[in-house]
Amino acid sequence: MKVILQQEVKKLGKKGEILEVSEGYARNYLLPQKLAIIANNSTINETKQKKASEERKHQQQVDEATVLAAQISKVEVSIAVKTGEGGKLFGSVTGKDVAEALAAQHGIEVDKRKIELKEAIKALGTYPAIIRVHPEITAKIQVHIRAQ
Repeated sequence: MKVILQQEVKKLGKKGEILEVSEGYARNYLLPQKLAIIANNSTINETKQKKASEERKHQQQVDEATVLAAQISKVEVSIAVKTGEGGKLFGSVTGKDVAEALAAQHGIEVDKRKIELKEAIKALGTYPAIIRVHPEITAKIQVHIRAQ
């Protein structure tokens, strides 16, 4: 019996796959648990259309992320902080500070959790920061830390 999986089933397949399974397995487990539906022409066409739609949405997100990454990579951020003796900072500069500076200086809204700093910034200088715009796409910016 041909079925279309509605969600991932261990050792069987992923959501949206069309599989041939035994009738008993389909009738007694997959269909009652709503893990699969019977595959006929209309459900197969629906599944193909959903897959195509998801692929288009994914491609659109990737394209938007690429444009945003190109825009962000041209930007440099400057953050003024209070310092003590020898140029040491009071506290450290975090992803939250970088996100706020990006929004204030360039109008680019980025979630603070998507900003990666290689190490905690605890001194004046220039540091690289990586921004994860999309799971597949990142942008690199320079963060200038200067005394207030």
